[in-house]
Amino acid sequence: MSVTRLFSETSNEPSFYYFAYGSCMCPVDLKRSLGESTHHYVVGPATLPGYRLGFFRKSERRNCGVLDVIKDPRHTVEGVLYRLPQRFSARLDEREIGYHHEAVTVHCQGQVYENIRTYTVCEKLTQEIAPNDWYFSVVLRGAYTCGLPEPYVWNLFNHMHRLQQTQGMGQLLKSA
Repeated sequence: MSVTRLFSETSNEPSFYYFAYGSCMCPVDLKRSLGESTHHYVVGPATLPGYRLGFFRKSERRNCGVLDVIKDPRHTVEGVLYRLPQRFSARLDEREIGYHHEAVTVHCQGQVYENIRTYTVCEKLTQEIAPNDWYFSVVLRGAYTCGLPEPYVWNLFNHMHRLQQTQGMGQLLKSA
């Protein structure tokens, strides 16, 4: 039995499902905001149909473009499904300032999960803004650590790298 199942089947603590597609895919980065390890709350890699990724928000705190999901029936977004204790809800909302809740349906490990919380940008920019190297690496670390499909991870890498190259960022990645 997995640790996630142990939490979900034996805990009386109220919880909610959360689909992460950006830096929150990385349990280590999510721990920074929530104050405790989140590895054991990972249900698994998940797919969000009918959306695509884009960097349509500039984070003042991170000083770079950050990810958003945009409705698009021709695409899917890969991410991580968490089952988090309800006590994390307010801290997650604080982390996601500039975003609002959206209820979505995701597919994870052969099951369909409905009414799952994710966050979408409130005021989207008209053009994408490149991520900085730190955000770039956190997103990729989360995608890799949580087992997203390798072709998707490469597409994500290439998208972020292209944005950095066209906007003059990414000094570390130029040598990669």
